[in-house]
Amino acid sequence: MSNPIAVEVDQVTREIDSGTHLVKILKGISFQIPHGEFVAIMGASGSGKSTLLGLLAGLDAPTTGHIFLDGTDITNLKEDDMARVRGSKIGFVFQSYQLIPTLTAEENVLLPHELSGKSGDGGPRAKQLLGQVGLLDRASHYPVQLSGGEQQRVALARAFMIQPPILLADEPTGNLDTANGRIVLDLLIKLNREESTTLVMVTHDKELAAYADRIITLRDGLLVSDERKTA
Repeated sequence: MSNPIAVEVDQVTREIDSGTHLVKILKGISFQIPHGEFVAIMGASGSGKSTLLGLLAGLDAPTTGHIFLDGTDITNLKEDDMARVRGSKIGFVFQSYQLIPTLTAEENVLLPHELSGKSGDGGPRAKQLLGQVGLLDRASHYPVQLSGGEQQRVALARAFMIQPPILLADEPTGNLDTANGRIVLDLLIKLNREESTTLVMVTHDKELAAYADRIITLRDGLLVSDERKTA
């Protein structure tokens, strides 16, 4: 392992100019996540948790402070460099699936491999992952032909395609009913353990968060609680 710490957030603030005043979304957040840990980030709407996930993904830059992914300081990376970091270090699972409608399930899973520029045939890996989420028989189906639960399972397979050391999940069961949400969560945890990935999940659901090794709670842009599950 190149670095024992997968994610480091060091005194991060995030402010947005509303036109009349500065809105302080994050107010000096600091924490570290070791490789392999499953962390849930919780907080009410407006607490800053989705903003924090966006910063971890390099979609925005903090106003002050630094963010490190697997030892790489991503705080001020140019977009091309950040794209390379995303292509090699980060997998994503979104609430809204975000599958490409004109691609089959298998082609959607393959997409990160093709975007990463990696050599070799990614087909066997894509089929393996579709099998792991129970959708190998749906490989040639398009998203419109899949249920919401099936689409999110394809999205899970896609997220693990490049074997990312870090997986970011934003309310991954938010658009699913209870039964499908549980299936997706179980698969997410199973794949996470099998792939030895660091999982950072934003959720407002206490039942989901209870599966995590650790729960970080934000309130009004401040880190108010950081609790690890006791053995």
